[in-house]
Amino acid sequence: MAFGSEGGAHADPVGAVVLYLAVILAAAKLGGDLAVRVGQPAVLGELVAGVVLGNLGAFGVSALEPIKTDASIDMLSRLGVLVLLFEVGLESTVAQMIKVGVTSFIVATLGVVAPFGLGWLFGAWLLPEAGPYVHAFLGATLTATSVGITARVLQDLKESQSPEARVILGAAVIDDVLGLVILAVVTGIIGAADRGGAMSYGAIAIILGKALVFLVGSLVIGAKVSRRLFPIASRLRARGVLLALGLAFCFLLSWLAGVIGLAPIVGAFAAGLVLEDLHFRDFVTRGESTLEHLIQPISAFLVPVFFVLMGMRTDLRAFAQPGVPLLALGLTFAAIVGKQVCSFGVGKGVDRLTVGIGMVPRGEVGLIFANIGQSLTVGGKPVISGSVFSAVVAMVIVTTMVTPPALKWSLARRASKLPKAPSPDAH
Repeated sequence: MAFGSEGGAHADPVGAVVLYLAVILAAAKLGGDLAVRVGQPAVLGELVAGVVLGNLGAFGVSALEPIKTDASIDMLSRLGVLVLLFEVGLESTVAQMIKVGVTSFIVATLGVVAPFGLGWLFGAWLLPEAGPYVHAFLGATLTATSVGITARVLQDLKESQSPEARVILGAAVIDDVLGLVILAVVTGIIGAADRGGAMSYGAIAIILGKALVFLVGSLVIGAKVSRRLFPIASRLRARGVLLALGLAFCFLLSWLAGVIGLAPIVGAFAAGLVLEDLHFRDFVTRGESTLEHLIQPISAFLVPVFFVLMGMRTDLRAFAQPGVPLLALGLTFAAIVGKQVCSFGVGKGVDRLTVGIGMVPRGEVGLIFANIGQSLTVGGKPVISGSVFSAVVAMVIVTTMVTPPALKWSLARRASKLPKAPSPDAH
């Protein structure tokens, strides 16, 4: 009998959903705690916890299988992705993007182009029958960097103000924007192909133009609107106005992105970039928390649902299929080597290897891209099949796990090469 199916035909359908959520949230926090205890980010523990739950069927425990396909859980995970990208956007501002400098832009550009090209090449080599749309999407999954993992390591090592950290963190913001533009282009091309269109240069240019117009337009117009809207809203006396208005702004831009054929996460990220602390000044002045602080409890609820569900949809039995282990290895190689290419954009005085390693982790971004690929079809078949998705998850796990120890080693190596300060006792 399926887990949570008790109660008869007239049972309240919310009963099963809340039971599924109880299992998911408990597993997420247990997995996150174990990951932190061994020096890994909590998000990796949430993902691995999902992988464990989702593969219990191989041992005869099938009670959790309905969670994988439950429509309500799937919708909550999609909302979790929007909140996650909104939260990531809130951590950066347009002004910060402008200030990061030419070096970070070059590093970000190289760090997007090289992994995309390598992902495409490995896809074409290992999945020749899949076609160019699958190869392009595999490349897209390798583009963006999950900088939160790197930022935490730099913070723990008290290196967050180092030249390497400034380049990495600045490049990662641009990296995310470029990755989302590539995602928008690739999904647009695949959508046109599924409707019977052709992959022409003109179609690519139109989709790229849509993505750029939306991003630039939402940032410019959105900044002007929000600058006026939030001070007016601060006059409302109801509780939770700032949080409600911030989420409404996020969801509106997500909807607009979907209307013009882009992924809704592009809109959510743009909404986060637009909103700055200055917009909430009136709320904070009267003692309320910032939007970034208010969104955290919602993120703590919805985002783990996404990661655990992605883990549960990873079928470890897929690795027994011919070619899947090799694909996972190839994608991991492309993911790591591709980001090392970005170090060639670093100037003097900055350690190239440290920057390259810092850009390696894919984390949540690669999973989001791969999940979108599962929902896209060409000729009635999903662009990212179950076995390919499992290979992508393996790549995400490996790149996430290797970065913290590799970054610590690289920073120690860099420190050993620096000239030592003279001892205060020296004469």
